[in-house]
Amino acid sequence: MRRLNTRKGVNSKPAYDDDDSNMDPVKLQIRPITRSNLFSRSPKHNPRSSLLIFASVAIALAFTVCYFLVSARDSINFGTKRYGIVIDGGSTGSRIHVFGYGDDGGNGAVFDFGKDGLASMRVNPGLSAYAEDPESAGGSLRELVEFGKGRVPKEHWAETEIRLMATAGLRLLDLGVQNRILNSCRKVLRGSGFKFRDEWASVITGSDEGLYAWVVANHALGTLGGDPMQTTGIIELGGASAQVTFVSSEPVPPEFSRAVKFGNVTYNLYSHSFLHFGQNVAYDSLKQGIVSGDFDSAAESLQERMSSDPCTPKGYSHKMQSSKLSPSSLVGKNRHLSALQSRGNFSECRSAAKIMLQKGKEKCSYQHCDIGSTFIPKLRGKILATENFFYTSKFFGLAPKALLSDLMIAGQQFCGEDWSKIKKRWPTLDEEALLHYCFSSAYAVALLHDSLGLALDDERIGFANQVGSIPLDWALGAFILQSTSDMDVGHSDWLTTIIGDGSPTLLSIIFIFSILMFTVWSVSKWRKPQLKTIYDLEKGRYIVTRVSKC
Repeated sequence: MRRLNTRKGVNSKPAYDDDDSNMDPVKLQIRPITRSNLFSRSPKHNPRSSLLIFASVAIALAFTVCYFLVSARDSINFGTKRYGIVIDGGSTGSRIHVFGYGDDGGNGAVFDFGKDGLASMRVNPGLSAYAEDPESAGGSLRELVEFGKGRVPKEHWAETEIRLMATAGLRLLDLGVQNRILNSCRKVLRGSGFKFRDEWASVITGSDEGLYAWVVANHALGTLGGDPMQTTGIIELGGASAQVTFVSSEPVPPEFSRAVKFGNVTYNLYSHSFLHFGQNVAYDSLKQGIVSGDFDSAAESLQERMSSDPCTPKGYSHKMQSSKLSPSSLVGKNRHLSALQSRGNFSECRSAAKIMLQKGKEKCSYQHCDIGSTFIPKLRGKILATENFFYTSKFFGLAPKALLSDLMIAGQQFCGEDWSKIKKRWPTLDEEALLHYCFSSAYAVALLHDSLGLALDDERIGFANQVGSIPLDWALGAFILQSTSDMDVGHSDWLTTIIGDGSPTLLSIIFIFSILMFTVWSVSKWRKPQLKTIYDLEKGRYIVTRVSKC
């Protein structure tokens, strides 16, 4: 029997008989050799797990640094005032709106439509007045541009967008005339010093106009961004068109449906513009209808009483020249507007207005039509009647929450008054404007009650042209949507900003990423293979082998 020699570092000496030399070799595991350095690990420890943990911490650190870099970039704009300009090319005049607003650092634009955040100016006439001389239309904007330059600091001119949005006045003109007027305006806006593109001067649709008015109204009321069923509808009476916009609870044909997303809420709206049914155009149409006798045949009994003008206070003498009427209205007619007798009858004026509003109803292809052949769902929720509805109610001294019956009573009294007494009562008002209030009161009742179905004692309706300090001007709604859209694009496209040419954020990220990759590589080098020593009986010597990974 022989004894094996003992290797240093081994505590026990196994002994075997010579007869065991023919046995199968057996590998006896001895404790592993350990490394006496800082990075020694227990044999049972998984080095891959440690590496992943370290890499995860490093990546988290890198993203944290990136976050602060991006936040720092956004904080530069926080509190910085920005500017935007919208020119409303209306039917009777052009109005510039200069907006000042801020960015709250990522949550969107902060609007201030008070005296510090909004400045406006109007010039007359409207762009449509240049139909005979389109090339001169742009000149009417020069005064507005100078007003804008006086409200926007010069260092912000190049980054301040200026847009021209024309409405119903231009929509009434031929497309060729529209384009010539717009091209004239574009020349002026290109040289304004503000940021401008040719496509930013356009004729907007009536549906857009109504939608923008709805946006600013609900922004002012604090309902934009909330429950759609808690929003307020808008009925806007302009000079050449009327707009009806609200959230409907019934299905709406696609040609009348508009969707607006604000924040995380999508609003499905009914929105339509009634061209030719603005107050001024409707008034002119009524006068022509009186002279031409082209009312619907169902109103023959009314026509028999139309040798007089029921929408003008008695005592007023018509001096309108026949040249102001369309030639077709005078062909074969023996009547002339100057020969009409003014008799001021509210009920008859309201009936005449209703006939105009219902004209073409026999062509309705929908379940029901309230104005001509146009579908309108049943009005729901609160309603704001704006623009000329408001001006008429204000003229009669009515409260914002006045009922339609109050407006009807005030109109009846005015229409029945003698013109001479009316002028004495309102001596400072322009006579042409004063003359229209008999028609405007009758037309408002015919439109809101007789056509749209609002009860005379309906308390849902209010007459307003501003809420608090915020004017209910559709141009403000257009600016709100455009600005929030730009903000969304800017924040959602932060990666584009980061990787832009010369971006310090990009260089920082590359630097951090390089350090991260070097760290991971270094850690992988530190993790040397773990070894252990075993004794091979067959070979009669110790051997070192790598520990297998699970």
